[in-house]
Amino acid sequence: MRTGPGELALVERIRARASGMRHRGLRLGIGDDCALLRLGPGEELCVTTDLSLTGRHFRMEWHPAEAIGHRVLARGLSDVAAMGGRPLAAFLSLGLPAEVTIAKGRQKAWADRFFDGLLELAQLHQTPLAGGDLAESPVALADIVLLGAVPRGKALLRSGAQAGDLIYVTGKLGGAAAGLELLGRQPESGRKAIAAGRIPARLRKDLQPHLFPQPRLAQGQWLLRRGMATAAIDLSDGLSTDLTHLCEESQLSAEVDAEALPVHDGATLAQALDGGEDYELLFTAPPEVRVPAAITGVSVTRIGRMIAARRGQAQISLRTGVSSQPLMPHGWEHFR
Repeated sequence: MRTGPGELALVERIRARASGMRHRGLRLGIGDDCALLRLGPGEELCVTTDLSLTGRHFRMEWHPAEAIGHRVLARGLSDVAAMGGRPLAAFLSLGLPAEVTIAKGRQKAWADRFFDGLLELAQLHQTPLAGGDLAESPVALADIVLLGAVPRGKALLRSGAQAGDLIYVTGKLGGAAAGLELLGRQPESGRKAIAAGRIPARLRKDLQPHLFPQPRLAQGQWLLRRGMATAAIDLSDGLSTDLTHLCEESQLSAEVDAEALPVHDGATLAQALDGGEDYELLFTAPPEVRVPAAITGVSVTRIGRMIAARRGQAQISLRTGVSSQPLMPHGWEHFR
């Protein structure tokens, strides 16, 4: 029987890789009982956590380990982005079967490839991995905690929208859902190759939004600095579900123009509305505010408006031409 390197050796491997990233908000990282963080004057802390489970959020026989690590961190970074925050540090609790910590010949261990993906995204957004926990587990699971900083009292919230505000989204929608469907259509041998990190060139562009989504941190911070947005949320569970959350917190309803939606190439309208995991930002702004067509290189599209809630009417209506129909929250929801 092959044995793994042991927890302490794996922790040291992770610590050696993570310690190369410096951040002015991190005073002390991996190696002590707690990490030490510092906030700037006039800032407050924003904290989010996201749990990823094999068989539910990823499949080890479908997804490259690098993409799984990337997606684990992207989920938390996107939450910080939705509040206009700047990331301070990430904390990861990771449960793994022992066999995925072992290198096989010249091939890296699955765990090291997982950290390749996570730490590459962390480096891109200057988010040090400051601590966490490791445990042997019969299934792979990852719980990410992201700490960010926002100017005190200025965080973008879901509850700030006003009737008459216009609704905007960054980027394009439905690409992640379309990529997952494409991945599922591949033969078993093709998925096995992709999981090993051998993604065919003909599939890379279409799989990119699903495997390596990009959290919109720069765009969220831009909106906060300029005070344009009245409310914001990230599109993790699907437009129909996440806009419902924003409506509920702002006690309003919404109208969405189907023809205005920026549907990703190769995606369907249903995937743009309900697919989830695009990690784009949805935000509202007063009609007199001139929102640009792009923010730091990412397109921005107006897709509808917020309206007063009326008893007996759908919370969200989808307008198609001259007709309108209720848009129910059919995005992702656990336990449904």
